[in-house]
Amino acid sequence: MPDEENPPPPDPSAALSLSGPERVVLEALRAAPHVLQEDSALAERTGLPTDALRGSLERLRSKGLVLVSEDAWVERKLTHRGEEARARGLPERRFLFALRRRGGTLTPDQVEAEGLTGEEQGAAIGYLRRHHFLAEGVPFRWAEPRPDVDSPFPEEQVLQAVATGAKEVDESVLAQLQRRGLVLLERHSVRRWLPSPEGLALPLPKAGQPLVGALTPTLLGSEEWAHVSFRPYDVRATVPYLQGARPHPYLAWIEEVEDILVGLGFQEAEGPLLETEFWNADVLNMPQEHPARSVHDMFFVNSPPGAPLPGELVERVAAAHEGRPMPGERLPVSPGWRTPYSRDRARRPVLRSQTTAVSARFLATQPEPPFRMYCIGRNFRPDALDARHHVEFDQCEGILGDTGVTIRHLVGVFKAFAEALGISELKIRPSYFPFTEPSIEGYVRHPRLGWMEVFPGGMLRPEVLRPLGIGVPVAAWGIGITRLALVSLGYNDIRDLYLDDRGRLTGRPE
Repeated sequence: MPDEENPPPPDPSAALSLSGPERVVLEALRAAPHVLQEDSALAERTGLPTDALRGSLERLRSKGLVLVSEDAWVERKLTHRGEEARARGLPERRFLFALRRRGGTLTPDQVEAEGLTGEEQGAAIGYLRRHHFLAEGVPFRWAEPRPDVDSPFPEEQVLQAVATGAKEVDESVLAQLQRRGLVLLERHSVRRWLPSPEGLALPLPKAGQPLVGALTPTLLGSEEWAHVSFRPYDVRATVPYLQGARPHPYLAWIEEVEDILVGLGFQEAEGPLLETEFWNADVLNMPQEHPARSVHDMFFVNSPPGAPLPGELVERVAAAHEGRPMPGERLPVSPGWRTPYSRDRARRPVLRSQTTAVSARFLATQPEPPFRMYCIGRNFRPDALDARHHVEFDQCEGILGDTGVTIRHLVGVFKAFAEALGISELKIRPSYFPFTEPSIEGYVRHPRLGWMEVFPGGMLRPEVLRPLGIGVPVAAWGIGITRLALVSLGYNDIRDLYLDDRGRLTGRPE
């Protein structure tokens, strides 16, 4: 048996105590001392529930009374999408067939008419251009020299190999198919048990003989102590370990995330939870009549107006909203929202609905690049409670600004962040936000909740940067750190992250 799987034998001078289930399991193993027995066979022989059986086996192993051998293997399967791709053809293969049917030229409308979804189109075009099947530009056409399109793709060969159960496949192609959600790897293991030489030699009390664990006043007074057998005292048994307060698992994970960001060169910033609409929305180029500023998306505070607003900055933001030139400039930043700007509304207090307000405050006070800032803080929105939504949630805000910063840098930050947290399934698509252009959204896959948006971001618009006096491109994001924790920590409901029940928190509730 491998040494790393089995502890050293017990000290013969130390007494060992066995619980009732441990004794039953050891006797079942000793009945066939040279036969490796699986968990299922032992459960049938002993009549013990599976959990009790496995717990007893682990305790016997820690005492050096049983030995274990484990066989592990990985089973490759096609997912539902993989079966569909094998039957209908991979998107890239269907795209090539369509291009051939259309005489070597294919417009985007024709691609859609061929039945390829938006996601399939993106995957197919990216693949075919990387492998020099398609020329650059639209309409789509063959690359020169014209490629051989009849030979099977490596992905098609691996799909077929997985479907037929072949053992030898190209592991790099298999990994790509797994990332595309076409192949699933299921890991299995079987553990088989034997009694150790010490387990065979250990004397056991006769069946039915009572074992007493403590000498009580009742036993002494009745003199029953002379007629009972005492359970041996295991001097090697660990004692309960008591300690003081421990950090909440979610908060401890947040600290790990902060360490990652600091390691990437970002500095921390903070902002108030009670904000004004000016910092929470106006300075971010969100129109004052935007639906996201209604009672359905913000908590308004019934109190006097908030803190005084920065006068010069308010005038510049108001000009950007109304499409006027800012003070000291001849031309407007953009046409604006073409609605009057209300300073009274800008002063209204709200509970912060996004940590982007912290980015705005940071840029307003530190306008000199480069910028590498992050903030992890609480936000509030009147969402309906479910596994993905909560009225209180944390965001990981961040900005990266300097000459030459582009949307590619933002994608790189998202990928590095996900990789640092051990998350391999990430997909990014275009999106829209009032304060960024271009904008993107990054999704990660939760095994139960499916794909969840956790990486929204983009390049801050001139309507945001110019009033703040920023002259370099700035990438900004507001990562849904609470949702990301579900994937990283293995929870299935966002509400479980706010529990104070240590047993459920450490047990990964289902």
